[in-house]
Amino acid sequence: MDEVKQIVANIRDGNISPVYFLMGDEPYYIDKISEFIENNVLAEEERGFNQMVMYGKEVSVDDIVSNAKRYPMMAEKQVVVVKEAQHLSRTIDALSSYVEKPLDSTVLVLCYKYNKLDKRKRLYKSIQKHGVLFESKKLYENQVSEWIRKVLHGKGRRIDPKACMLLVEFLGTDLSKINNELEKLQLVIPKETGITAEAIEENIGISKDYNNFELKKAIGERNITKATRIITYFAQNPKDNPLVVTVTLLHNFFTQLLNYHGLSDHSPRNVASVLGVSPYFVGEYKIAAKNYPMKKVSQIISHLRELDLKGKGVGATNISHGDLLKELLVKII
Repeated sequence: MDEVKQIVANIRDGNISPVYFLMGDEPYYIDKISEFIENNVLAEEERGFNQMVMYGKEVSVDDIVSNAKRYPMMAEKQVVVVKEAQHLSRTIDALSSYVEKPLDSTVLVLCYKYNKLDKRKRLYKSIQKHGVLFESKKLYENQVSEWIRKVLHGKGRRIDPKACMLLVEFLGTDLSKINNELEKLQLVIPKETGITAEAIEENIGISKDYNNFELKKAIGERNITKATRIITYFAQNPKDNPLVVTVTLLHNFFTQLLNYHGLSDHSPRNVASVLGVSPYFVGEYKIAAKNYPMKKVSQIISHLRELDLKGKGVGATNISHGDLLKELLVKII
């Protein structure tokens, strides 16, 4: 986020590069930077003749260079945006000659999603020297909650840790989807009111009681009644609660619990740092560690691997995912 803020700040200050190459596996920031350039480099009345959007599927590198070499009409600059530029991956190196001698009056933006340039190639080195090269990296799941918190903090908003975790479970690491839901929540929830799990359930439709995080917590506490109730709900709603997501989350939890057992320093700050979790959830690991010794945790991880294979049809046929989860619960507790 700091690199994105710096790029935006430079553009606002009039320090505009002739070439912006935006690449990487996370499309959210690529779109955000591209949109900012489209909306802020030229005045609205200048865009009709001096702003062009091209698509990598429909053009060649020669077409891009030809348009980039045009001079603006009644304006100081023109903006050429190439979306889906990753479709030009086989010929993109041919852009090197232009990048080494770009037209100062052109702002060329290339959106190279889900891919990145080879650092050894001439184009990569040329953009580093003459333009802005930005790699938008995918966030790990344990980083997304903090990203949500920072985005909302920047808008003067608060969100509960549990509400964060619900969003991550339901929407995964897709920042664009998460941002869309956050925008909706901000429309209906007063600014002075924090975003809670109840607000998520009411406005997005995610259950605050029947989800993988509540299942993880119930298993950690050895609360058989609650865990059984959640698993039964999952069995009745398999499309909304796929087995693979549940198994992955439980596997991550017990792997982290194994790491917890191996720590000599169990202070909340150290545990949160080593396990990559919010300090808010450290208490759950402390309780689970008392309920599951290290040897038992290792056995549970083995059971989860077996369940993952059975869920994919290996060694088990015609067994519902609900029954597999009930079998797992018996083995765990």
